[in-house]
Amino acid sequence: MNPVIYRTEKEQLKAIKRNIFAAQYIYNPSEKVQLESVKSSGHAIVYIDNPSEAVQLAAVKDTGNVIKFIHNPSEAVQLAAVKEEGLAIQYIENPSEAVQLAAVRKDGVAIQYIHNPSEALQLEAVRKSGAAIQFIHNPSEAVQLAAIKDTGGWVIEHIRNPSEAVQLEAVKEAGEAIRFIYNPSEAVQLAAVKKDIYSIQYIHNPTKKVIRYIIESEDIEAIQSMRIDFETLPDELKLRLEII
Repeated sequence: MNPVIYRTEKEQLKAIKRNIFAAQYIYNPSEKVQLESVKSSGHAIVYIDNPSEAVQLAAVKDTGNVIKFIHNPSEAVQLAAVKEEGLAIQYIENPSEAVQLAAVRKDGVAIQYIHNPSEALQLEAVRKSGAAIQFIHNPSEAVQLAAIKDTGGWVIEHIRNPSEAVQLEAVKEAGEAIRFIYNPSEAVQLAAVKKDIYSIQYIHNPTKKVIRYIIESEDIEAIQSMRIDFETLPDELKLRLEII
């Protein structure tokens, strides 16, 4: 469709109010008209040639992801975009540390689009969203612990070879998180069942101390959930079970 000639700015503004994407049909719209258009929908910037920084800012404040349509955006525009939509950082080439920080503070998962993030940035990301750790290569123990504290322990599923300290933190937050821990130590097993006695069902080969703890709890359901050969129990514990 050919551009429409609107003789006055007032006519152009009326056209925008009727159709937020009318800028594509307006020849040489004024900045005021451009601003009105992108404030109604940031996507309207695709129909504006050489938008000013003010127009760019208005567009990304409405819809952060439209930064992908802006050539060589300033840092101010980049910051405005990621503050509106953290994942918009995927469309920014070589973002500054300030832009990276703003992005993960908006959405921790945005770290997946940041190359070689610093530990400080990783910490910000997992504190915003513990799930962000799945996008971090070789996170430090400090980052792992911060992620655990944010998610209540379940994120340990996404941590490769967690230390015992991380495992303990996870099961202290959520006993059932032990289901994601391979060959947990006795200390981790005990911490898990003390947090949630029914997490015993996820423990293969519980230690004698853990078995004793479950039996002494006298919780029938938990006892029945143990993955053990009851015939191998010491006579003392067998007697205790008979009493229960």
